[in-house]
Amino acid sequence: MTGAPDIRSAGRRQTMALSIFLLIQTLAAVFFVGDVIGDLREDPGSVHFIFEAFVTGTLVLGILFGAFALRRTIELLRAQDQALAVARGALSDVIDRQFQSWALTPAERDVGFLALKGLDVAEIAELRGAAQGTVRAQLTRIYSKAGVSGRAQFAAFFVEDLLGEGVPTQVAEAS
Repeated sequence: MTGAPDIRSAGRRQTMALSIFLLIQTLAAVFFVGDVIGDLREDPGSVHFIFEAFVTGTLVLGILFGAFALRRTIELLRAQDQALAVARGALSDVIDRQFQSWALTPAERDVGFLALKGLDVAEIAELRGAAQGTVRAQLTRIYSKAGVSGRAQFAAFFVEDLLGEGVPTQVAEAS
């Protein structure tokens, strides 16, 4: 899941950019509102005053819309973080229950988790301080207990649970 941190990081950058933009707009609006109030005392009927008042009003509306967009962005980021945490927890629970039902040993569970995370045999062996042959044997036992023939089917077993009914197949119509 290498894309998730990038998405959250982009969302945070967007939030920061919106915050800075909103601050600059607010400072400009304060200046223009003061200027419009000053012009109101001098010549309230002039074209310059009317145009400046219109632009100032538009700027204030832009600030309000910007604040609304910023609030929505922050809420969206929070909802995405929460959904990701729930999905991670749910997947972890699914994996734990399945490993229990397959009666995997603690060592096989560790190797299974690392294999699901995408580590290869050498990386798993290094992390666990075991020989590569031991890890291969453990993976073979895991696949046997799971009733799959290899890593791809092993990972797909859990992805299918996440997808529920799976990906709908639609016949594309030629136009």
